[in-house]
Amino acid sequence: MNMDAFLVGVVIPAFNASATIDETLRSVRSQSHRELEIIVVDDGSTDDTVAVVQRHLIQDSRVTIIEQSNAGVAAARNAGWQAARADFVAFIDADDLWTPCKIKRQLQALLDGGERTGLVYSWYDWIDADSRVSARSDPVFHAGEVLDYLCQGNFIGNGSSSLVRREALIVSKGFESGLRASGAEGCEDLLFYCRVAEAYRFAVVPEYQIGYRYLPNNMSSNKTRMFRSWMLVADEIMMRHPERAALLDLGFRNYARWLLRRALTGGELWYFVSIFGLLFKRNPLLALRVAVHDVPRDTVSEIRWKWRHRRRRAVRPPASLFAIGDPSQSL
Repeated sequence: MNMDAFLVGVVIPAFNASATIDETLRSVRSQSHRELEIIVVDDGSTDDTVAVVQRHLIQDSRVTIIEQSNAGVAAARNAGWQAARADFVAFIDADDLWTPCKIKRQLQALLDGGERTGLVYSWYDWIDADSRVSARSDPVFHAGEVLDYLCQGNFIGNGSSSLVRREALIVSKGFESGLRASGAEGCEDLLFYCRVAEAYRFAVVPEYQIGYRYLPNNMSSNKTRMFRSWMLVADEIMMRHPERAALLDLGFRNYARWLLRRALTGGELWYFVSIFGLLFKRNPLLALRVAVHDVPRDTVSEIRWKWRHRRRRAVRPPASLFAIGDPSQSL
């Protein structure tokens, strides 16, 4: 089997991403697996996103662009994979990065897993606005049947990690654009992973291959909307899998704790009050448990982590840049 001959589609949803999409495209074009169709879906940008992509299009015939009115990240991803010809499709957001061997290693893992393996993921680094690595995700090894783990939390962590079989995209019906219509955009990734996990096995490449950029204006920075999105995802999974109620409750508690901890330690008291209000309305007993047992402990833990992190930064050299491959492909 000549793995190099397999065509892989890469879908990049983009909305007002002119500041970052050049680097994202360079990281994709630098992949060691060369058989790519790179599809940028411009979701109604009002900045120079299209102009930046067009410069790449001139340099690399593998790059194409689809322009549409603003419809949200789920609709943009769906437009991309439905336009792709490939039997394997990867997704990357327009501000994230990949290491050069990301597609090659994931494609090998997907093929090794057989037709019942529908999705493969890798680990990720957190990167800042300058593409410097600020932290690393915890190593996770969940593989095979993973729906139980996804009920407890999104261990994949972002929307730029996965490589998916086209059949799995068709079976799962792609990404749910209805979350945006409900004012709860944010957890499209998790819902998609759950739907795929209902029918397919997962594989993991145990390497840090994704640079996940977390910025103040990211979609995931709106904590209240993210929490509403999580609730809708949990409700859908509960409808089809009531036997997983305990696992979904645990995942709900885990996510509430994470959001409340970040809101409190970040001084975002409005988000803290809003999230806690949603939690109390949905499950008063769980809200009290979180308030009494989890929030004090989690807050102390977060403060200690930040203190240790600042001390390490003070004595260590500057953080390294996330490696994206051949810099000669820069425009």
